[in-house]
Amino acid sequence: MLEIAALEKRFGDTTVLRNIDLKVRRGELVFVIGPSGSGKSTMLRCCNRLEEPTSGSIFIAGRNIMNALSKDLNSLRLQTGMVFQGFHLYPHMSVVRNVMLAQVKALKRGEAEAKARAMDMLDRVGLAHKAEAMPTELSGGQQQRVAIARALALDPKVMLFDEPTSALDPELVGSVLKVMKDLKAQGMTMLVVSHEMGFAREAADRVVFMDGGVVVEQGPPEAIFGNPQHERTRAFLSRVSSHA
Repeated sequence: MLEIAALEKRFGDTTVLRNIDLKVRRGELVFVIGPSGSGKSTMLRCCNRLEEPTSGSIFIAGRNIMNALSKDLNSLRLQTGMVFQGFHLYPHMSVVRNVMLAQVKALKRGEAEAKARAMDMLDRVGLAHKAEAMPTELSGGQQQRVAIARALALDPKVMLFDEPTSALDPELVGSVLKVMKDLKAQGMTMLVVSHEMGFAREAADRVVFMDGGVVVEQGPPEAIFGNPQHERTRAFLSRVSSHA
């Protein structure tokens, strides 16, 4: 569903991604872990060209988005739902209007259809009862679930999550992870950058360890967490577990 091939990204003289190859199959949940500054979020942002790759190819459902003209890029971007650390909700709009907006603007859906879809997606994340609330009336975990509903409402083929729980109080993290687990059960294809190691171990189909802008190793969670092959992976996981 998503294929990254020979991806490179440079900022000036600094190479932050080098020769990244990664495939995410339909319905798969792939978790990307690694130290801060290893290029994880940059790679994710390249997947819908929020960040312009320096070279390489990115295929979504078989189509190379690197070849897309600017007028086609927005429609291709709609195929990748993106959930960020921050929630980016419009504070002056109700929850349901936040979920409707991109549908009306980008997909040209009518108000009634957009609202029905918004309510379905809010129900999916357990927040239909908050449809008329304003974002400031919600907890951080609820706001992040609204952001997920907004992305889902656009019918993406792939969901990209960039540290979706890092801005949340620890007791609110579980509600967001539950939504992601439910999405996996429903067959959504997901690429997740996160420090939630317990969730990766429990829910991921595959874990990718990145360091220094390269994919160091990847495999099923039990292999990466239980028997990492690379010294850099072992060092990172021992540091993480000592801080847990």
